[in-house]
Amino acid sequence: QVRLVESGGGLVQPGGSLRLSCAASGTIFSIKPMGWFRQAPGKGREMVATITSNGYGDYANPVKGRFTISRDNAKNTLYLQMNSLKPEDTALYFCWMGPSWWGQGTQVTVSS
Repeated sequence: QVRLVESGGGLVQPGGSLRLSCAASGTIFSIKPMGWFRQAPGKGREMVATITSNGYGDYANPVKGRFTISRDNAKNTLYLQMNSLKPEDTALYFCWMGPSWWGQGTQVTVSS
């Protein structure tokens, strides 16, 4: 059974940083595409960043240059380093593993 567990969310001031982690189990992590999605209140779920099995990352335009997605296949863990956070980054962040597995989400709130 595939299990994805996110951590690292919290409350941060504008301009601050957070690092999200997603620990995966129950599958061969290294061969799976992974990603981060987010959902703000009243809005649909949107892609933030994805990463291929060999480490190629892709980003949504609003986070390019501020967020970095990475993976450690030896630890079965996905990361999202978020810098220069803005209030509009406030959302519930979900870990995704291809094709269709999801974590339970971790809340990120950017506010002064």
